Amino acid sequence: MKMTDLFLAELEREAAATRRTLERVPDGRYDWKPHEKSMTLGRLAELVARLPSWPVFMINQDELELTIYKAEPLLTSGELVKALDEGVAEAREALANTTDEHLMKPWRLLVGGKVVSEQPRYLALREGVFNHLAHHRGQLTVYLRLNDAPVPAIYGPSADDGSFD
Repeated sequence: MKMTDLFLAELEREAAATRRTLERVPDGRYDWKPHEKSMTLGRLAELVARLPSWPVFMINQDELELTIYKAEPLLTSGELVKALDEGVAEAREALANTTDEHLMKPWRLLVGGKVVSEQPRYLALREGVFNHLAHHRGQLTVYLRLNDAPVPAIYGPSADDGSFD
């Protein structure tokens, strides 16, 4: 089996769980945060919505400078889900059109011109997309709970949702 097939399958699984999470983000709470050092609910939800699109950068560019990565704010759960769906479609296409050989080539993440990560693309996908997404989506479920929004089942049932839709 090719790495691209594995990543495509994982993208589909993670997109479904991410969609269920983003659908439950309460509108009008963009600036809410549980602690002064925490991200706002809106910023965290945007990150979760956009991370599945990152394979496009990792496949089609040799590096990404984070300080110039700008995107319009997503202010409603509908906008979050739309961004997720669009990003997943773009990532699906990028993954389908690349090769395992290309995924072995290095990719760099820069912040302020400094390299903060340089690794083969397949590791950047694993760590920078899928592991990173699971981490921040988990944070987002805590934010949902603290805002009295139902927490979806992701890798197992939740207190609010015992199903796996």
